[in-house]
Amino acid sequence: MEVKEGALFGLLGSNGAGKTTTMRMVLDIFRPDSGQITWNGKAIHDLERRELGYLPEERGLYPKMTVEEQLMFLAQLNGLSKSAAKKELNEWLDRFQINANRKKKIEDLSKGNQQKVQFLATILHNPSILIMDEPFSGLDPVNAIVLKDAFLEMHRRGKTIIFSTHQLDQVEEMCEDITIINKGEVIVQGNVQEVRRQHGRNTVRLKLDNDAEASWLDALEGVQVTKRRQDYIEMQIRNDFNPDVILEEALRHAGHVSRFELVEPSLTDIFIERVGKIALPDAPATIA
Repeated sequence: MEVKEGALFGLLGSNGAGKTTTMRMVLDIFRPDSGQITWNGKAIHDLERRELGYLPEERGLYPKMTVEEQLMFLAQLNGLSKSAAKKELNEWLDRFQINANRKKKIEDLSKGNQQKVQFLATILHNPSILIMDEPFSGLDPVNAIVLKDAFLEMHRRGKTIIFSTHQLDQVEEMCEDITIINKGEVIVQGNVQEVRRQHGRNTVRLKLDNDAEASWLDALEGVQVTKRRQDYIEMQIRNDFNPDVILEEALRHAGHVSRFELVEPSLTDIFIERVGKIALPDAPATIA
């Protein structure tokens, strides 16, 4: 698996696939049984700790500390001066709309606000590499957008971001590159758009104004109709089947085709196809 410097990278897989273990090996919490992990040609364990920011899936905050105490403590622990930590803290608390909670204890915050504080603890010391395990967990749609915008800003600043999530629509929207792992092995890897194109040739959508049912499709060997909807028909075609045959037959039977397209599948479709099943977002995490 390779992650480019400055990339916004999605690490995907079902529960127990090995995502958290992989992240913890990158962080040098676990040592791999074999192989090596390098960053710009150097062993990852030679990297200064402050260059890394880690957001674990589990809560890692001190529940009895206030938001301000917690974030100041962790920022200074990671090498920021008190004044620099205070400046970063004030800016991000305002941006995340939790400044009013700065004197509240962590245990008194909602799950979503705890997650935002944990995210801030990950980035306040300005690390070069951000590793985030299920960062959108516990966030409502509005706060998910706030976090996504923060991700994109970190990306524009040149940070390398590796994150895992079950919300594949977020990955599709944000990431340039992905890796899907299953049982500890890479099964899909590459640029998001290229991966979608590679998996997309087998799905065809067709709309005929004069022949909405297009029952003749059922007689085509190598074509399986999967959806008949009011605005289109969707079908799967065999790898060796030429989709032009469908267009030719449609013109012959209906005379006019208002829609004909080869569909690029979503990451969710690809995940289900390659992994076999998708883990539900609220399912308990399993460390492989």
